Parts: sequence; structure tokens; C-alpha cells
Amino acid sequence: MTIEKKAYLLLEDGFLIEGIAVGKIGTSGGEICFNTGMTGYQEIYTDPSYAGQIVVNTASHIGNYGTIDEEQESNHTQVAGVVINAFSEEHSRKVTNQSLQEYFEKNGVVAIAGLDTRMLVRYIRSKGAMNALISSELTPEQMKERIKQVPSMAGLELSSVVSTKETYFFGDENAPIKVAVLDLGIKKNILRNLSKRGCYCKVFPAKTTFAEMAKWNPDGYFISNGPGDPAVMDYAVKTVKEILASNKPLFGICLGHQILGLASGLSTYKMHHGHRGLNHPVKNLLSGKGEMTSQNHGFAISEKGIDQNPSVEVTHLHLNDNTIMGIRLKDKKAFSVQYHPEASPGPHDSAYLFDQFIEMINAKNFQTA
Repeated sequence: MTIEKKAYLLLEDGFLIEGIAVGKIGTSGGEICFNTGMTGYQEIYTDPSYAGQIVVNTASHIGNYGTIDEEQESNHTQVAGVVINAFSEEHSRKVTNQSLQEYFEKNGVVAIAGLDTRMLVRYIRSKGAMNALISSELTPEQMKERIKQVPSMAGLELSSVVSTKETYFFGDENAPIKVAVLDLGIKKNILRNLSKRGCYCKVFPAKTTFAEMAKWNPDGYFISNGPGDPAVMDYAVKTVKEILASNKPLFGICLGHQILGLASGLSTYKMHHGHRGLNHPVKNLLSGKGEMTSQNHGFAISEKGIDQNPSVEVTHLHLNDNTIMGIRLKDKKAFSVQYHPEASPGPHDSAYLFDQFIEMINAKNFQTA
């Protein structure tokens, strides 16, 4: 089948691009961002941290290896829309379940292809993240009115929307370590990494209280990644403060990192265009080693106030712009990173962080390194 239906991408500053309709015929809006990964598109589309966002894939060819159930990071697609340069309905892997076109149609994803994504990425890098609208059914004039209805990501709480609605277990119930997981929009590969290191996980909805989690008497707590603005998540900050007061080990990733920062007296801010991709260089300040990392975030912990919080130590920095990539608390068994050590898709340089969490649980005296 040849896809020929026209579609448009409209940015909130009025920039309009014409392309070809891909996936579901319809209209969808969200904050536009770009991911620099050369592979792993299905993992990207199913990452709950992308809720409310239109993703521009910078890789030239998308769809060329189809989709497969094992590469889902959640139970369904999470993106608000997708922007693609060269879209392929044919795929090379014999083990795939379906083409990306079929996958988009099944999951109701509105997308657009045939655009100069290099130009678009440079535009976003210059202008900053902003709202956008994809439509294969509205005229450009109609889109100018519809885009006004798209909410701003700043001040938007989304974790309770994408989080599990019911508590569930993951892993071997006879495993030696019990970890309570606060699901703010967790990726499945995080649970796989914990499970294969001997953890039996109980996953709780985003707004679960500490008291409810503590009833299970876990050995440690994990605070997950997720979408939205951390500054409006008072419920999660309260829970993390109470976890810290319990002196149980705590590990946070991405949004969980930001929530730990807020619970420790730091502040967060919305970045100009965020970090999203599989090739972000990070330096571990404790070991002196560099890591290539997988990242997906549009907010970050502010360096302002670090000096006024002597219990907080910055452990990792982004080598492109020196943004804070990791912290630890000197007086607690707690640490976090802004990037994704579960690396789905890769790279796998940072998997040691899961080992550190297990060591923290098992050791009486522990320092991250």
C-alpha cells in the first residue's frame, strides 16, 4: 500500500510543515521534542515518560525492522504523535509481529512522515521545546485554533495518569530482596533489571502513601521515571521525604531523581529543549569515569541551592552542558540519576547503578562510587 494522504505539522509559533499521513488518520497535539537514538523506536514510543509529547525521530529511516512484543516498555504506546523522515512499511526482521504502520493503526498513533527532520531538530534546538499539532484531517487554519487547546508541559501532572491503577508484583516471590516500587511511569526494563539481581518487586500506583508501601516491609524503595513537571508533584515529594526519614535504601531514576532532589530541598526547572537519545555523555564525579547514556527528560534539578544543602552531593554531570545527572545524600542511603541505566534501548554503560542499589540494601555502611 502506498501512503499518499497529506498531513501537516504545526508548531505553536506558527511554523507549518507539510508531509504524508502515517498511522491513524486524525489529529493529535503535545509538546514537540526530538530523540537522537539511531535505533529503538518501539521502546521510545512505549516509554511512559513521553506521555503528552510528539517525538521527532532524528534517525533517517523508521519502521525498517517492524515491531515486536518483547520491545514494549509499557502495555501500549505513550507518545502523543510521531514525526519521521523516511517511513518504511516493509520490515527486515522475520520475527516481527507487524509493520510499524499496522502498529500505529492498532495503537491509534497519529504520525507524519516525509519531513526534513534535520531542519526541524535544528529549529527546535534554536527556538526551544513548544507545543505542536499533527493533523491529517484538519486544514492549517483549523489547526491554528485547535493547537490553542494543547496544555503546556510546564505545570502539568501526568504521572498519576500513566501509573498503574492497581498494585502488582514482578519477579520471583522467593527472591532474597523485597523492593517497593513507586510507579510514576515506569519502564518494564527497570523491573527486569531489579528482578535479575534478586529483587521481588511490589509496584504501587503513583499516589500511594508511604504508610501503605511500608506495610509490605520492603528492604528498599525505588522511585521510577515518568512524565510531566516534577514541581507540581507534592504527593510524591511527601512520600519520598517519609521514605528518607525511615532510613531505608532509596534509588531514583529520571523523574524519581528529580523528586529526590525536591524532597532534599533542591528545585527543578524546565529545560530549553531537554535531553533525549542514546548517546549522551555523562561523567561520574566519584569514579572519574565517563558513560554513554540513554536519556529522556525535559526537566532537571537546578544547581542553584546545592551549596545550601550540605547533605546533597552531585555525583554525575552531563558533559555537553554540565547539567546535574546524579546526586546522593551523605546522611542517608539514597541516590539517584537523571538518565536511564536500564538502557532500553541501550547503551549499557550505567547498569552498575542497579548493582550499587543492591549493595546498598545488603550493606550496613555504603557509599556510591
